[in-house]
Amino acid sequence: MLLVVDVGNTNTVFGLYGADDSRIVATARMSTRRDRMPDEWYAILAPVLESVHVAPGQIEDMVISSVVPSVTRWLSAMGRERLAVEPLIVSVDLELGIGIDYPEPGEIGPDRLVNSLAAYTKYGAPLISIDFGTAINFDVVDRHGNYIGGSLAPGLIVALDAMTGRAARLFTVDLVKPDRAIARSTTGAIQSGVVLGYLSLIEGMIVRISAELEGKPTVIVTGGYSEIFAEASSMIDASEPDLTIEGLRLVHRLNRKPAP
Repeated sequence: MLLVVDVGNTNTVFGLYGADDSRIVATARMSTRRDRMPDEWYAILAPVLESVHVAPGQIEDMVISSVVPSVTRWLSAMGRERLAVEPLIVSVDLELGIGIDYPEPGEIGPDRLVNSLAAYTKYGAPLISIDFGTAINFDVVDRHGNYIGGSLAPGLIVALDAMTGRAARLFTVDLVKPDRAIARSTTGAIQSGVVLGYLSLIEGMIVRISAELEGKPTVIVTGGYSEIFAEASSMIDASEPDLTIEGLRLVHRLNRKPAP
């Protein structure tokens, strides 16, 4: 079986694939803590395995995409010590199934690469992949199948926390799409500014990025709150909640060692 791990700045997601690595058996999401030791990570993973009746010894491979170096280190140690596997760490040095046309490839976040691979494999090119996380990542694959870059913006929760944390009379609200832009309450005003404001940002960036590409790109979204924007915008073609862990599965297929 295959264990994939997506480590973001805010959340970490475990994904467990079956013996033929084509079907997700279980997923689990938890907060990313930089000081969590290997035994603590295993204490979180063990109940997930037990819930689907999987013994640690059944895990044959492990792939990690991480933007937090300390967590990469501790998760790798957990893989070696508890699962007896040597984790594969996503980087530009691996076979990624897409070309890289970027001045400094080492600067590209591994999550951006695996999202682009998964989106390209399913939808072809050109494409724009948008990941809603701590940051909103816009990642672009051109018509030749090359990752060429993208853009970054503060995530919705980051923006909301920054605003409410600095304004005494503002407060956190549920992020849902309001019916109108002109709000008649403080809650509605925050929802309008954050959700509709970000919708304008997203659609504006899609227009700007598309103008720099040859061919009309397919636009795929993933991550927290992505479905709100997929439903609200005709410019978004698909929502893929498991895009990152699917990309990790594909990285494994491209780089796994043949059985002896």
